Parts: sequence; C-alpha cells; structure tokens
Amino acid sequence: MNETVLIHFSGQDAHGLNAALTAILAEYDVCVLDVGQAVVHKTLALGLLIEVPDGNSFFLLKEALLAKCSDLELQVRFTFIARAGLDEWIAAQGSDRYIVTILGRSISAKQLSRVSAIVAAHGMNVDHIERLSERMSFAAHAPNSNACVEFMVSGDAISEAEMRAEFLAAAQDLRIDIAFQRESIFRRNRRLFAFDMDSTLIQGEVIDELAKMAGVGDQVVEITAAAMRGEIDFKESFTQRVALLRGLPEDRVYELLDAIPLVEGAELLISTLKMLGYKTAILSGGFTFFARHLQSRLGIDYVYANELDIVDGVVTGLVRTEIVDGAKKAELLGQIAEQENISLEQVVAIGDGANDLPMLGIAGMGIAFRAKPLVRQSAGHAVSILGLDGLLYLIGVRDRDLLTGRIL
Repeated sequence: MNETVLIHFSGQDAHGLNAALTAILAEYDVCVLDVGQAVVHKTLALGLLIEVPDGNSFFLLKEALLAKCSDLELQVRFTFIARAGLDEWIAAQGSDRYIVTILGRSISAKQLSRVSAIVAAHGMNVDHIERLSERMSFAAHAPNSNACVEFMVSGDAISEAEMRAEFLAAAQDLRIDIAFQRESIFRRNRRLFAFDMDSTLIQGEVIDELAKMAGVGDQVVEITAAAMRGEIDFKESFTQRVALLRGLPEDRVYELLDAIPLVEGAELLISTLKMLGYKTAILSGGFTFFARHLQSRLGIDYVYANELDIVDGVVTGLVRTEIVDGAKKAELLGQIAEQENISLEQVVAIGDGANDLPMLGIAGMGIAFRAKPLVRQSAGHAVSILGLDGLLYLIGVRDRDLLTGRIL
C-alpha cells in the first residue's frame, strides 16, 4: 500500500536547499500532496505531505533524506499520516477561507495573541501567516511607519458578524486596525476604488473652511458634525450650510485649493492603483471646484460632487442642482460600475461619514476610513491608524512589490 508521510525540515536557510531535497524525492517517484514553506530571520521551515509508492521505497527514501539533511545541517522529522487523518485533511479543503489583516504603526505579541484567540474561539484554524509590510520598525511608536501581518484562516465561522464585532473591539483596545474578509476570487481582482473627498482624501471639510472665511465657522461646523453623525438629513444640512456662505467672494473660495492637504498616503495609494490599471472615482457631498482640482492633481477618472453657485463673483447661498447625498453616491457608484462593466463585488468604497454608508454597503469592500463611531460599526471594514496607503495591504499588495517596481 502507498504510505502518506508528513516530512518537516528546519534549520538555517541556504541557497539550493529545495533543489537538493526535492531531487531525492524525485528519485523515489514521490507524489507531493501538500507543501508549505516559511523563512523567518534566515531560518527555514519546510513541510511536505507526500505519498510514497510502497514501504520499501520509504525506508530507502528516509535514509537518503537523513544523510542529505546531515550534510546540510538541517533537522528533519517524519510523521506517518493514518488514512482517517488524510480523509479529514481532504474534507477540510472545502472549508471557508478568510483573510485577517492586522495593520498598525508597529505590531506586538499582545496584538497577535488577541487576534489569534478570537480566531481560535470561533473554531477556526490559522493556516498561513505573512508579513506584507517591509521590515517592521524597532521603534514602538514610529509616527509614519507601516506594519502589516496577514493571517489566512479556515473553517466554518460560527458567526461572521460576531467575529467582526470582536475584531473591531480588539482594534479599538489595542490601537490597531483589523480587517476580516472572506477569501474569494474578487479579493485580488478589485477594479474600482471610489472615495469620499472631505476628511477622506483631504484633511478637512471644504465647506467648514469656506464658513470660516465667511465668518460663520462655528455654525457650519456644528451642522456638519451632526450630519456626519447621521443626526440630520444630509440634504437639509447641506442646504442650511450653503445658505450661510452667501456673499463670500469668489476669489476667497479658490484660495482653498492649495490650503487643505491630502490625507497621509493618498498619493501613494492612487498612483499605485493607476499603475495597476484600477479606475478611481470621487463621490462627494462637497464641491466640484475642489474635487476637480484633485482630479487634475491625482489623475482621478470620475468626479461627482455639488456645484457651489457663484454669480457676479460672489457665492449666492443657493443650491440649484441635485444634491449628492448618500443615496446619490450609491446610485452613481452603480452607474460607474455598469459603465466600466465591473461587478460591484470588484468595487472598493471609502468614506468617513453617515452619508457614505449607502455606497459602502453596496461595494464588495466598504471601508470606513478614520470614520465616526457609527460608520466604523456599520461598515464592513474600518481603518483608522494607518494612512490611505494602508488600504493596499487589504488587496494583497506588499511593500516589497512597490520597492522593486513590480506587483505580483
């Protein structure tokens, strides 16, 4: 009878180890059922699940591997797998698979332990762990460093909603971001990123800055905050705020174009998306004059926002066109996806306010970015610690891909 054996090699990594070991396996007509390898700090761990044609072959194979491992200064362990164990492993291949992504300025053992405990408590298994960021900083609180570790886990989740809630609570306690997504054909095949603008792509709210210029800053900020929390209908709040801008000179309006900076990581994210061939869109409850400025600066494909009505060089305070509210954002997102022949499963939507929830809800991946508590709890994913470039990890892009100029 054929024998099934798990062989585990460990030791100092070196050039040519795989070639040397698999050459011996090839001599004995071995079938490889599963294989996995990791190298951590130049230390190799390699596992192979093999099927050997008959018992005599395995005895000779084992002797050959022991001799080779002695030469290579590797440790080797052999474990026979019973038929029942093999059947159990085969059955598990049909289990659901998920990706758990941990993002922070640095990552500690305490954080990894908390995430691992949540996975285990829901009856799931960690199959693979990979660091997507470059070498992690030794500084515990490096202000602009990125750290990212990705877990691939499998099993039948007891409750995805409960797991998401536990990950969100852990992220808040530990000051990290944790994304939990089902592994699917769409995960690495996103094709459209749609952004809110104010407090998502840029560090502030354009209408609040215009209000300061008009001397009504406190009034407008209060209305804006209530709208973003979902306490006031967005259309009503927008109309109230625009009315307070009446009489503001046009030349003051355009002073804002270079006054509000981009959010950390915005340029890197969008330039990488463009390099990868993604489409990008701004769907904003703010103003077109600023959104078009960003379109020109960043190369955004689509822009939809509200027109600031200006007549005879001054802001009228009137709203003459349809307001882009939450429902309109979702509608526009669907139109863009249809125009580009893109499934909504291939769409990533990013926003921070309650009026972004409709588009976050229909996108394959909806991300609450540095968002209000209501939005963080309602969205599928929440990122608050890293900049926008941290979203690249969620679609599987690694730092080393960017550093070498290639995306794998």
